[in-house]
Amino acid sequence: MPELPEVETVANSVDARVRGQRIKAVWLSQYKEPFKTSRAEMAEALPGLRIEKVRREGKHIVFDLSGGGAGKAFRRIKAQWVVHLGMTGRLLASPAELPAPKHTHAALSLSGGGELRFVDARRFGRLAFYPMGEAGEGFHGLGQERLTSSENDFVALFSGRTLSIKAALLNQSLLHGVGNIYADESLFRAGILPTRAAGRISRARLLRLRSALQQVLRQAIAQGGSSVSDYVDANGAMGFFQLEHRVYMRTGQPCMVCGKPVRRIVLAGRGTHFCGHCQR
Repeated sequence: MPELPEVETVANSVDARVRGQRIKAVWLSQYKEPFKTSRAEMAEALPGLRIEKVRREGKHIVFDLSGGGAGKAFRRIKAQWVVHLGMTGRLLASPAELPAPKHTHAALSLSGGGELRFVDARRFGRLAFYPMGEAGEGFHGLGQERLTSSENDFVALFSGRTLSIKAALLNQSLLHGVGNIYADESLFRAGILPTRAAGRISRARLLRLRSALQQVLRQAIAQGGSSVSDYVDANGAMGFFQLEHRVYMRTGQPCMVCGKPVRRIVLAGRGTHFCGHCQR
């Protein structure tokens, strides 16, 4: 499943391709699974709206939309289109004349002449439309934003928790967008065993984890994310951070620090990779 760096990369690449364009027409597939908002409502609401900005909110991609007009009214956000990529979802900005890939479930025809397509073979992704009221209420993901949270806020997340630190990192109600890859990589860099009870880790070690997590996420964003399965950005390009993985999917290979074999266990329902010597 795409994690924070992959979703950030997709959002940024889509924004660069479609910001400022209007949605001329919408095509939606007959499958109900990708649509949290009804197909009929989405097909009626989206045409004519202008894409003001595309951004990441947790693991979601949010399109801020306006309803047209001139001056301030033209720039005012009126609605949001929200995309969750699920396990295999892709958002592709494509020339309109290029045949749509198999498993395309939404295609937005844009004023610039191209199309924005949502492709999802397994149909675990979701699409939703949020009209916004006068107070500007819109979509808000759960949990804290890992790239900007304060030291005190980060430490407080784990206070008194008996679950493992790996499980805590994967809990989306606590943390935005941290998934299996970046939890494993951050715990390795911080020297913390994934099985450690979150509430029994010292403040100093949690701050080391915060620093490692932010460093790993920023490096991954800079390298376009990790392409270990279906992930590509809006231009169809793969990421490169998988070349920097130190433990993830390296079971049995020598640790890059101590040379001992990288181990794998199942923790919180996920394959978990670590070095039993470097992580304590």
